[in-house]
Amino acid sequence: MKKYIILLFLPFLLPSLQAQFSLSDQAKISILTSSPYDAAVFTVYGHTAIRVTDPENELDVVFNYGIFDFSKSNFIYRFAKGETDYMLARQPFRGYAAGYELQGSSVTEQVLNLNRAEKQQIFEALAENAKPENRVYRYNFFYDNCSTRPVAIVEQYVEGTIQYNHPYTPKTFREMINYCTRNHPWQTFGCDLALGSPTDRIATQHEEMFLPEYLMEAFASAEIVSPDGTGRPLVVSTRVLTGDISPQEEKPDIFTPLLCFWLLFIGIAFLTYLEWKKKTYYRWLDFCLFLVAGLAGCILFFLAFVSEHPCTWPNWSLVWLNPVQLGGAILSVVKKWGKAAFYYHFINFVALTLLLPGWIFIPQHLNAAFIPLIGILWLRSGMCVYRNK
Repeated sequence: MKKYIILLFLPFLLPSLQAQFSLSDQAKISILTSSPYDAAVFTVYGHTAIRVTDPENELDVVFNYGIFDFSKSNFIYRFAKGETDYMLARQPFRGYAAGYELQGSSVTEQVLNLNRAEKQQIFEALAENAKPENRVYRYNFFYDNCSTRPVAIVEQYVEGTIQYNHPYTPKTFREMINYCTRNHPWQTFGCDLALGSPTDRIATQHEEMFLPEYLMEAFASAEIVSPDGTGRPLVVSTRVLTGDISPQEEKPDIFTPLLCFWLLFIGIAFLTYLEWKKKTYYRWLDFCLFLVAGLAGCILFFLAFVSEHPCTWPNWSLVWLNPVQLGGAILSVVKKWGKAAFYYHFINFVALTLLLPGWIFIPQHLNAAFIPLIGILWLRSGMCVYRNK
C-alpha cells in the first residue's frame, strides 16, 4: 500500500471531530481506490480510503488509514523490525484527490448502497477511530493495512452480511504482489528474497482484498444479504474522479537482476579459471564474496527471527544466504586455518549442490536471479575444496 509520509499531508490533515452529528439523507459513503502507479516503489500497490460526503452538513472528508510519521525516533529500525505504526487521518477530499492528480494516478469512487442507519454507524466509527487516542494501529502488509481496514469497518456495520460474487481465481500472496511489481524487477527480486514460504500460500477470496484493486473488484459485484434473506447491491454507482489515466509506456529495464548476476557469474567463473591455470589463490575474491553473502544473510536472519513482518519465516533462501557465510570470508584470509576452511567449504558445497535441484520439492518460489548467485558461492566453495584437497 502507498507509504504516505505524514509531513507531505500535514497541511491537509484535520483534527478529529469534536462533536457527533447526524448525517442527512443526502449523505454518501464511498470507497476510493487509487490506481497503482509505477513512478515510485511505494505507489505500485495502489491505495484505498473511505469518503464521507454530506452536502447539507457541508461535509466532504476522506478517512485515510495510510498515514505514518516518518519523524518518529528509530523509524528505520522499527520499520525493518515490522513495528511500523500507521494512523487513521481525516483529510479534506479536495486535497486528497489533488495529490493523486499531481502524480498522475486515477481515483475511482464506489458509492456504497447503505441505509441511513448504516451510514451513521460507519461515520461515527470512523470519527471515533480518528481521535488522537485511537487513530494509531500496528500496520501489517498482508493482514492489517489501508485496504483491509475499510473492508472490516463496512462489513461490521452493514445490516446483514456481505456476499462476494466476483470470480475467484486462486493466487498466492507472492503472485499478487509480484504482479504489482512486474515493471520493477529489482523490487520483485528483493521481495522474493525477503519473503519466505508462507508468501506462497494460496490467499482466500477475502484475503485477496489486502490489495486495493482486488477490493474494488470484490465490492463491485458484492451484495448485502439482510437477516430476512433479501439482498441489495453493495455498490450503487461507480465513477472515475480524477480522470482515467492511460497506461504509460514503460522503458524496458535492461539491467535486470537476472542479467546482472549472470554477468557477475561469468566474471567470477573467468577469475576462477585464471586462478586454476596459474595455480594461485585470489583470497580477496572469496573475502569480498562471502563477506557480502554473510552480511546479506544477517539481514535475512533478522527479518526471519527478529522482525514482526509476516511471511518471512521459514525462508529457504537462508540455506545459501546466511550469517555463517561470514565464516567463509574470515577463513579466506587466515592461512593457518586451511583445514577448517576445507570442512567449511565442503559442507557449503554439498548444501548448495543439493539446494538447486532440490528446490522443486521446496514450497517456496525460486526467483531465477537466485540461480547465478547460488552458482557463484557453489563455484567458489568447490574451488576451495579442490585446492585444499
